[in-house]
Amino acid sequence: MDRLQRQIEFVAGIDRLKSVYRQSFLLDGSRSENDVEHSWHIAMMAVLLSEYADERVDLSRVVKMLLIHDIVEIDAGDVFVYDAEANKGKEGREKKAADRLFNILPPDQAAEMRALWDEYEERRTPEAKFAMAMDRLQPMLQNYFTQGKSWRAHGVTARQVLSVNARIQEGSEALWEYAQRIVSESVEKGYIKP
Repeated sequence: MDRLQRQIEFVAGIDRLKSVYRQSFLLDGSRSENDVEHSWHIAMMAVLLSEYADERVDLSRVVKMLLIHDIVEIDAGDVFVYDAEANKGKEGREKKAADRLFNILPPDQAAEMRALWDEYEERRTPEAKFAMAMDRLQPMLQNYFTQGKSWRAHGVTARQVLSVNARIQEGSEALWEYAQRIVSESVEKGYIKP
């Protein structure tokens, strides 16, 4: 029962991820999305877009990474990717959160979850690179389809978007080309400044 109790405690604890809101808006522009919505959305994107990965990927590992990659934000909070000042110390805060949160689980599951989270953060495997590509592409799509709502609210430029999201090309050259195209179109349509 101790094993089950630890698993249930983790399940109950990660419910708090529903209350962590991001800077990106839902496509209807009505509100900011939360981390759970984001994680589900990018996991679905990975299922649909895995054919564009530059290298063959184990889709199950990719989906697992995407479902757990932001769990640390329960403790560390969400940091806007374009806010350089807020990103200072983020890595340390997230590692501390990973230590606490994953260790709620039984040791074997804690080790598996932490290894997947570390793999995602290090971006050394094809799976981690493709997972990161999904994580970076999704907010770009949200901004494109909301006419740059979050970008405009924070004064983000096209140059910043391309710089921060260049990691997409580590996992998929085709999706990086697409991302560059939507940034160009966003500039043309006035959704974002050059």
